[in-house]
Amino acid sequence: MRILALAAALGLSASAAFGAAETYRLDPGHSQILFSYNHLGYSTNYGMFSGFEGEIAYDAADPSGSSVAVSFPVKTMLTGWQARFDHFMSPDFFDAAEGEMVSFTSTAIEVTGEKSAKITGDLTLNGVTKPVVLDAVLTQAGDHPMEGKPWLGFTATTKVLRSDYGLGMFAPFVADEVEVSISVEAGKVDG
Repeated sequence: MRILALAAALGLSASAAFGAAETYRLDPGHSQILFSYNHLGYSTNYGMFSGFEGEIAYDAADPSGSSVAVSFPVKTMLTGWQARFDHFMSPDFFDAAEGEMVSFTSTAIEVTGEKSAKITGDLTLNGVTKPVVLDAVLTQAGDHPMEGKPWLGFTATTKVLRSDYGLGMFAPFVADEVEVSISVEAGKVDG
């Protein structure tokens, strides 16, 4: 969800060039988390979370010193079919209370290339917290043409096991492994 770039690529201010992390807030209208899993070998099913909140503390001079925190209500899940959503929210899976959150908080960032990193963090889902690693890429950094301020774009992927989070019903027939694909934009917080 967040990564790194070179200070020159961002055209950052002098404070950023000296290693000060700057805060970027996720753009909820242009940030999505997609998930997919195999259903009985017949099809791949997809779902999405969108409109979530989060912040990136981005240090262009030392990207490994950056951090990310994201959270969103379980019930913002989109599946494209009301019956599937209702089943996911039932006691078979989430048994989600109103306002129950999913969260990710980074614990370490390992720079792997000029625009790539592995972001390790704690994923809390269904009341269980486990470490996950995101393979992240900085897709763009620069001034947003409409907002008129610094903006970042990232993609990231990971895989999680449903059973690790108490959501393993019907595994292995319905795949235990869920592929996650993330695309986010974030704008610099003024002030």
